[in-house]
Amino acid sequence: MIEYGHFIGGERVAGTSGRKQDVMQPMDGTVRGTVALASQAELRAAVENAKAAQPGWAATNPQRRVRVLMKFLELVTGEYDALAD
Repeated sequence: MIEYGHFIGGERVAGTSGRKQDVMQPMDGTVRGTVALASQAELRAAVENAKAAQPGWAATNPQRRVRVLMKFLELVTGEYDALAD
């Protein structure tokens, strides 16, 4: 079973709250994995990291932002089957 954590500040974080939620396959209702539910500290860290990154992203020229998002789309599309599982 796959266990999903968080991605905060460019790093994977397993989650420290001890709380988890099942990840369901919508097609048949089976449990495919679990996702860690964030603690207040993890949520605060994620929001603070996003706030810190936002000015740099806003200052990035639009063509560069489009290239970044298109690369993200390319990566997601290339892993479509794995992500669908």
